[in-house]
Amino acid sequence: MHHNNSILIKLAKIISTLFHPLLMPTLGLLVIFSLNSHITYIPFEYRKYITLVIFVSTFVLPLSIMPLFYQLGVIKSIQMEKPKERIIPLITTSFFFALGYLFLTRFQLPSFIASFYSGTLTAVVCALLITLFWKISIHMVGVGGVVGALLAISLKYGVNTLVMLTFCVFVAGLIGTARLKLNAHNPKQVYAGFALGLFSLLVASFV
Repeated sequence: MHHNNSILIKLAKIISTLFHPLLMPTLGLLVIFSLNSHITYIPFEYRKYITLVIFVSTFVLPLSIMPLFYQLGVIKSIQMEKPKERIIPLITTSFFFALGYLFLTRFQLPSFIASFYSGTLTAVVCALLITLFWKISIHMVGVGGVVGALLAISLKYGVNTLVMLTFCVFVAGLIGTARLKLNAHNPKQVYAGFALGLFSLLVASFV
């Protein structure tokens, strides 16, 4: 029984790492591009450029500053278990996200990408504000955002996203279960995170 439990915990850690919140904007964008619909038809070079900017501003830059925070004692581990540990990293992450968004808006961005990015940025800022007094699941904010983006594309542009949407909801379930298994969050924090990501992207797409 103990052996089974340790395997489940290892599995939960792998899922939490693979679907790290900082990776979700890039993964979400790749999911959207994989739809191959009329709204995602952009020349490959342009796709590559957009993906690179989003990857650098939402993953590489925020991650590159983590060792410094660790050295300074701002965070005790990359998991950032205590809500207070998450505040400064979330502020810098919001800054890098905003920087990437400003950089991309200098170009003629397709509206669904502009909505995806602004919704993601909104979700991060809201998560930061909530973290000041409550430990919301940032993992679930990330995957909720991807589900919200797919829903928005389906509702707004009439694109059939059912297969990808079903898959992403399944992944969201896996991530939520993993966070609960690791005792990183309680069910309320998991559901709240998912709802925040979902609604941030839906609202950004229709505003």
